[in-house]
Amino acid sequence: MSKRKIKQVPDLEMMEDPWRIFRIMAEFVDGFEELKDIGPAVSIFGSSRIQPNHKYYKDAEKTAGLLVKAGYAVITGGGPSIMEAGNKGAAEAGGKSIGLNIDLPFEQKPNPY
Repeated sequence: MSKRKIKQVPDLEMMEDPWRIFRIMAEFVDGFEELKDIGPAVSIFGSSRIQPNHKYYKDAEKTAGLLVKAGYAVITGGGPSIMEAGNKGAAEAGGKSIGLNIDLPFEQKPNPY
């Protein structure tokens, strides 16, 4: 086994902007602040490529509706397919439907639910 020392490469971006970590932390805290009053919730994860006529889409929509009737909010990534089905099922059942979409160029657009 070699006893050669591994040279660490510094995080140059962090060194150029030492306040960056505090901005990241503030975004994290803001997220918790926004979500604190939702109450009990279930997150639905799944494919972003399944079509609305697919069995799994319909199952996710139905499951979300049942979760709302049981007193839960539904949280997804806010994108298409299974995420849309979860938000749609929750919204149509009259419950809380939360989509936490990503905010990057060329990424998915939020679903309408």
